[in-house]
Amino acid sequence: MDKNECRKWVRAAKREVPLEEKKARSQSIMAQVEELPQFKEAHTVLLYWSMDDEVYTHDFCDRWYREKCLLLPCVDGDDLVLRQYTGRDCLQVGPQFGIGEPTGQVFQALEQIEMIVVPGVAFDKHNNRMGRGRGFYDCLLKSTPNAYKVGVAFDFQLFDTIPVEPFDVPMNHVVVEQR
Repeated sequence: MDKNECRKWVRAAKREVPLEEKKARSQSIMAQVEELPQFKEAHTVLLYWSMDDEVYTHDFCDRWYREKCLLLPCVDGDDLVLRQYTGRDCLQVGPQFGIGEPTGQVFQALEQIEMIVVPGVAFDKHNNRMGRGRGFYDCLLKSTPNAYKVGVAFDFQLFDTIPVEPFDVPMNHVVVEQR
């Protein structure tokens, strides 16, 4: 299966799962993230404010932003900039995808990011990640080589292998519901 076929298959599979079920299934995924030693030890963590078809992160962000420096990506043209999440009051609706993006100063010290929790369309058992095709995360992940990268996905998003390009950045770890 090529990247386009894989994205199409996963999109269809996501549509089969109601939002409330995605939220419930996300709880076990994010609980596993909380138990990772890299998360427990990290002070600065890059997360994401989830869209309806992604592993749900809103409650996780709310639970941890007082204890850790939580960063969220904001779309700026063809790039992602990072801003600190300080609670739901700091969010505004982003212009490109209609998801919550923090306001405030752009976080510049990328070398301070110790862990990154990354969404994806698909992952494989070799920790490879396939995104939506715009390359937002690949650029960001390349600029944070020392951060521990954790992909999060529903079980149906994990494949034995997925197509990989030279510019794709692999994860250090992938968390799904059953693993």
